[in-house]
This record gives sequence, structure tokens and C-alpha cells, in this order.
Amino acid sequence: MRKAISDHNIRKNHKMASDTWLTEYDSCARLGQDLMVKINDRNKHNRTSSTYTKLTAQIRVSMKQFSNDLNKLKQQLIRASSSYHITQREVERRQMMTDNLTTKEKQIEQAFRNEGGDTRYSLMGSGGDTFGSNDPWGMRDDPDEYRDMSNNDLRNQQQQVIQEQDRGLEALSSVLSRQKQMAIDIGDEVDSQNVLIDEITDHTDRTGERLKKETKHIRIVDRKSNACCYWVVIVLLFVAIIVVAVIPSNGKP
Repeated sequence: MRKAISDHNIRKNHKMASDTWLTEYDSCARLGQDLMVKINDRNKHNRTSSTYTKLTAQIRVSMKQFSNDLNKLKQQLIRASSSYHITQREVERRQMMTDNLTTKEKQIEQAFRNEGGDTRYSLMGSGGDTFGSNDPWGMRDDPDEYRDMSNNDLRNQQQQVIQEQDRGLEALSSVLSRQKQMAIDIGDEVDSQNVLIDEITDHTDRTGERLKKETKHIRIVDRKSNACCYWVVIVLLFVAIIVVAVIPSNGKP
């Protein structure tokens, strides 16, 4: 009885692990589909726009998450295969599924860098099923604006887009060059102002020293002037005493 219960629990755990792997696989596949949608949305904007930059940053984060999830699925599949938690046939099926995700990862990287692949895909949105077809990213249904266009027309349109992007980059380069020159001019002006400030500081220091010396001289003169006043008063009093003493003696009969 205990053995039967144990076997039942083991099969239950194996089934839960299998369901978890499939759930994580579906989540990873949806993330890959979302990545392609974001990349196509990003490519509709100018490379110099803030929207393009913002979407690029979001795509980079999602691509890293996609790679991590894919590696996690591969590791879990290796452990499940080595421990015989699933049948060999199921291992082979899941290996094909992870191989498809690996292929899609490369397609995502190429689309992100605008390298390889059909140029039509870089100009159109995505939709449809992502599994069991030769169009894993659901791009078989072209938008109406591209449906009647030939490859040459699409190539010409792509070249026009590239030329517009080049003109935008040239304009941005000109702005950056002007800003760089302005920064250099401002730096030169700041340097010259610093030289003037240093000279003013030196003059101020010398003037301060002279003021201190003159203040000392003034104090000395002030003390001397006060002493002279005292001596003048003493002399005047002495003369007055003599005068008072002399005048009565001359007045006797």
C-alpha cells in the first residue's frame, strides 16, 4: 500500500514538473513573439527619435530575459532526461521545441540588428500563429500598403528610409558639432575669466596688505599727534603761569 502511494506521488511530481516546463516554454515563446512585435514597432520610428531609443532599451531587456528563460528550459530538459522523469519520445519532442526557440532567438537578434532575413519582414508587422509553420513569427499576411509592392519597390522604399535616417544623423551630427564648438568656446571664456579673477585676487591681496600698513602708520601718527597736543597744552599753561607771576610784580608803586 505504501509503495503504491509512493509511486503515485512520484508520478504526480513528474507530471507537475512536466506541466511546469510546458508552462515556462509557452511563456518563453510568447516573449519571443512580443519581442518581434516590439522590434517591428521600433523600426517604424526614426533612429534619432526618443521613441526608437526607448523601445530599443526595452527590447534589450526582453532579449536578455528570453535568453535566460531559454537556457533555463534547456537545463531543466537535461535534468529531466538524465533522471528519466519523462519518456525518450517526450525528450525528443521537447528538444525540437527548444531548437525552434533557439532558431527564433537568432532571428530576433538579426531583426534587432536589421541584419539578414527577408527585407519585407523589417518593413511589416507580425501576426498569426508562431508554431507549426514555415513562418514562425506570423508574417505571412502583409499589410495592405505592402501587399501589391514588388521586391524592388520595397527595396527602394527601404533605401528611402535609410536615406532619411542618414539625413537625420547628419543633422544630429551638425547639432553635436555646434554644441561641441560652443562648449569649447565656453571653456576658453571660463579659462580667461579665471585668469582675470586670479589677477583681481592678487591685486586685492596687495591692496589689503597696503591698507594694513597704512592703518599702522595712521595709528602711530595718531598717537604722536595726541602727545604733541599734550605738550602744547603744558607749554601754554607754563607761559600763563609765568605771565600771571610777572604782571603783579610790575604793577607795584
